[in-house]
Amino acid sequence: MSEPHDFTALVIGGSVGGLAAAHELRAVGAEVAVYERSAGETSARGAGIVMQPEVDALLNRLGSDAASVSVELRERQQLDAEGRASRHGAPQLMTAWDTLYRALREPLSGVCHRQDSTLRSVRVSGHEVTAEFADGHSACGNFLVGADGIGSATRMLLDSVTRPEYAGYVAWRGLEPESALPDDLRDLLDDRFTFFTSSGMQMLCYLVPGADGEREKGARRVTWVWYVNVAEPDLPRLLTGRLGTHFAHFVPPGELRSETVEEVRGLADVSLPRPLAELVRLSDVFMQPVFDLAPGRMVADHAALIGDAAGTVRPHTASGTSKAFGDAAGLAAALRGWTPARPLPFYELEHWEIRRLDRFLTLSEAGFDLAVRSTLGAGRGTRFFASDRP
Repeated sequence: MSEPHDFTALVIGGSVGGLAAAHELRAVGAEVAVYERSAGETSARGAGIVMQPEVDALLNRLGSDAASVSVELRERQQLDAEGRASRHGAPQLMTAWDTLYRALREPLSGVCHRQDSTLRSVRVSGHEVTAEFADGHSACGNFLVGADGIGSATRMLLDSVTRPEYAGYVAWRGLEPESALPDDLRDLLDDRFTFFTSSGMQMLCYLVPGADGEREKGARRVTWVWYVNVAEPDLPRLLTGRLGTHFAHFVPPGELRSETVEEVRGLADVSLPRPLAELVRLSDVFMQPVFDLAPGRMVADHAALIGDAAGTVRPHTASGTSKAFGDAAGLAAALRGWTPARPLPFYELEHWEIRRLDRFLTLSEAGFDLAVRSTLGAGRGTRFFASDRP
């Protein structure tokens, strides 16, 4: 016989932020169902994640810890144009999106987790929220959480005005087994967080667990991200996939046009230190434009937004995931003890929103400052990938 629940929560978005919300809400007595718009197995987003206290705290409550899902780095190194390295000690734990996803998904095996569920409408009647999806499915609960990322359908329904704004640069990415790299490149990157910066671009790379979570040497992966200034008129061409599909926020591995991949490799050859250019050439390159999304309200009637659905921070802060986890933990705390027989805890929800918006502002300002220092963004530094048009 199942245990009674205080209320039912519908979580829109099944990435790591949505899974964190599911865990946090269950911990305060909610029955939870998760709805993910992707069909089939959720793809590995290719992103490395810097382990932060909010993530470690949830893992600990689930009986795990940060070290069990991370690779420990020992040093940071800055490469110059000739590939010479300056180094200093900087211990740090790094994980990967797919590794963290598994650590959160497996304990939710008994929870409703419905894929291919694109949100189309939300209705509120009293303490009942009804979510309707594109395939005709509908679900009823008492509170709805939008954790569906920068392209959030939940946000569009709650706030049809706010839109993401392109920040003026893109992130080219790669994720490759360290065993596939030549010995000299593997030795250079081993257990180090590596940086290279020049006008209008910055590249960093580091080790993360292997495809099945392996942490031992030789079985890990190298992930890299190369931020490059691109003017907004040139962006649509780079977001057009090999079959003509136009992507809005993320071009997955294998989807870039061959000519775009060759442009990326050509720029790497003339702009990056030789080892990093070689890494780009050995990788299945994919791409993510960088967007800014300023938050409006995080709380609506029987609904809330968390993570990138509420507002984005620049990736240089290494805090996008931890912000979502912090949002989820605070929201659950505000709803603790609530049942549909009582009015919503408006005071607690308002204070949660104020605290999280303040945190967002701090992270947003830090990320903007880091981008400016690296000459990244609109109106700063050299620009690349200009289209050949008059």
